[in-house]
Amino acid sequence: MTTADLSLEKHNADTLFRRKRLLGFAIPAVILVYLGYIFFAFDLPGLAQRANLQNAVTLASDSWSHKVHVTRNNRTGEVSYAVEGERKGTYPEGTRPDWVSGEEVITIDLGGDHIVRYLPENRTEIDIPDFPLIEVQAEGRSLLSNLPEDLPEWISASERRIGITTPEGRITLTGARTEVFNYFPGWELFWFTLDSPYHGKGFGEILFGERIDPERGNFAGALQDWWTNKMWRHQDVAWAIGETILMAFLGTMGAAILALPLAFLAAKRFSPLMLLRAATRRIFDFVRGVDALIWTVVLARAFGPGPLTGTLAILITDTGTFGKIFSEALENVDQKQIEGVESTGAKPLQRYRFGVIPQVVPVLLAQILYFLESNTRSATIIGAITGGGIGLMLTQAIQTQKDWEEVAYYIVLIILMVMFMDWFSGWLRGKLIGRKD
Repeated sequence: MTTADLSLEKHNADTLFRRKRLLGFAIPAVILVYLGYIFFAFDLPGLAQRANLQNAVTLASDSWSHKVHVTRNNRTGEVSYAVEGERKGTYPEGTRPDWVSGEEVITIDLGGDHIVRYLPENRTEIDIPDFPLIEVQAEGRSLLSNLPEDLPEWISASERRIGITTPEGRITLTGARTEVFNYFPGWELFWFTLDSPYHGKGFGEILFGERIDPERGNFAGALQDWWTNKMWRHQDVAWAIGETILMAFLGTMGAAILALPLAFLAAKRFSPLMLLRAATRRIFDFVRGVDALIWTVVLARAFGPGPLTGTLAILITDTGTFGKIFSEALENVDQKQIEGVESTGAKPLQRYRFGVIPQVVPVLLAQILYFLESNTRSATIIGAITGGGIGLMLTQAIQTQKDWEEVAYYIVLIILMVMFMDWFSGWLRGKLIGRKD
């Protein structure tokens, strides 16, 4: 090798190293510039300023606790007591929480020396430690109070509404009503509502004690009252979960049934006509290129909301995905096994049945079971749009922004449902395909 050749090789090597060093600096620089763009494009500084930590804390506490409402109607003077303020959670007539006392003057002890008094003539006194006694008078739609102009952060006040938030509870006053929210840990009335004879009874007393309801056995009566619980709607929740799983199952299996014969048309080895192959593949691209949520909106206009719409949306999208996966699996089958079946005098359909299908079944089943598990999650979101399944109940609970413990309950059930489907699909895959050590 001459000196000129060595110089050329050295020049080429130096050029290559410079290019690599340039790429080593350019790629991180581009990423940093992009992250900087995101920082300002999404207004992250403004988002941090608008974030309300107190709302986040309230939301988190609402998910694992419940609140009891003590409400006075300022027009009629009537005082009611209800869990979460719902009619289904109203205390029976003549009963009330033990932290409420008095007749003419209703005294509400929130704990921690926080006292609220409902006085005659729509007057309210709020006694909070280390703060002057708050006096409020409701007159029509307006409120008259002795609140100072310089208010702390935990008090918001206007002529028509006063809101007070303390660690022990919240008080809301308007011209129409005065309401106190007292928080307690746990999901109250999860087992039995206040009108059930089994409310407040222990499991040992229900299972082994004397008959509580003369007309029903303890176990049967308790199970019936829990199942028909009007607050937590266990019966409706179980039906919604079954509906969600059914949407995922029918959509996935229907897509697999449709995709398998179409996959033969898209596979080059089994479909010699290029035009037919191209047309089938473009159909697969089209139906899987549109997300299932878009198909849900389109189909809802045609079939209306309901589980059928969600099932069809999953079926259409997965038909394209399965068609692509199945056709690629068919392209990779072993020709020798097909030739062996053909040597016995088998007809084309028999060659497919005994020479092709056994080879692709493990791939097909693995993909189908995986998509069944994935579609269980997708059916939750689709159900929120089409009006079916546990997704609809979750959406309704979120929209009310009132009972976040119900939102937490539905989320827990969805997670358990997905975990069950994960276990079930793995178990079924092991039974049908076998497991590798």
